[in-house]
Amino acid sequence: MTFAFAAAGTGGHVFPALAVADALREAGVDRDQILFVGGKRMAATAVPAAGYDYLEVDIRGLRRSLSAENLALPAVVWRASKRMQQEFSKRRVTVAIAFGGYISVPAAWAARRVGAKVFLHEQNAVPGLANKLISRRATTSFIAFPEAAAKLSRPRLVGNPLRPALAGYQRDALRGAALERYGLDGNRPVLGVLGGSLGAKILNEVAERVADAHDEGDMSILHLTGHAHYETVSALAVGSAQDWKVHAFEDNMEYFYAASDVVLSRAGALTISELAVTGTPSVVVPYAAGAAGHQAANATHLAAAGGAEIVAEEDVDTVPALLQQLIVDRDRRAMMASIAAGLGKPDAAQAIAKALIEAAT
Repeated sequence: MTFAFAAAGTGGHVFPALAVADALREAGVDRDQILFVGGKRMAATAVPAAGYDYLEVDIRGLRRSLSAENLALPAVVWRASKRMQQEFSKRRVTVAIAFGGYISVPAAWAARRVGAKVFLHEQNAVPGLANKLISRRATTSFIAFPEAAAKLSRPRLVGNPLRPALAGYQRDALRGAALERYGLDGNRPVLGVLGGSLGAKILNEVAERVADAHDEGDMSILHLTGHAHYETVSALAVGSAQDWKVHAFEDNMEYFYAASDVVLSRAGALTISELAVTGTPSVVVPYAAGAAGHQAANATHLAAAGGAEIVAEEDVDTVPALLQQLIVDRDRRAMMASIAAGLGKPDAAQAIAKALIEAAT
């Protein structure tokens, strides 16, 4: 009995898959009963680093622009699926789960050909094309946001699988260590700014305006810039009247959320799920160029309930005033935090792992 995981491309696909694999291990599944398949991108290093077997296949996604490479794609997908089928047969795969992206469809084909049950997990509120195709014959379509239910067959709302440190998050227990980690004064409200691993220039600019609008010592800023923007933002922070801490990246995000009283961020699927699970009030600016409006849709449920504020990119000039209000309004932040936490789904990885084990037995 082996569980196959199809996860490739970005961390938005790979990290939830790793969280479910870890949950399987916690439930008693042996490590050698778990196989990941993917391409040459981040999964090829992240999965082996986590200690799981990884089958790398020659596969890529469809080019969004007109390209002659797209003509060869059917043959590439067929060869990848055939290679996975051989390995699935050899490893006696009985259950497979796809996490979206270009690896998912050929992996699902391979799984069905060896008689394995197929599941999928959709991280976004707007399902991707691969998961829409797989869903038609999947045993269950696990979803992170209720908006995805209408677009997939046999949906089950579980949330986004998160690392154990976030799934078991306790702000009060972490707050002191988090403030010490970043050298922050706990007597001032902290604005956390999160642009994702690559950063977000528009959020960096908003943070500068917020810092300039406040009197000296009114607040602290904890800013995760992404490596591309680290030097630029660091220079701004040095000249600011505010206590502005700048870091390129944070591997242990539980500390970032524990230190932040309100967060300014994009609206990626995992970010929205983390904001909810950690009960963190937020102002989110969805990436306008994202495919099919995924980011705006991701934040809709949280914002409609009152746990977050959504601001479109074209209205970003309103963000500094909105953040100023939240920074000084402790009661409103507390209300938003309570609402967000109530929508969080910390047990997503365990729920999926349990369903996979039941399907395999």
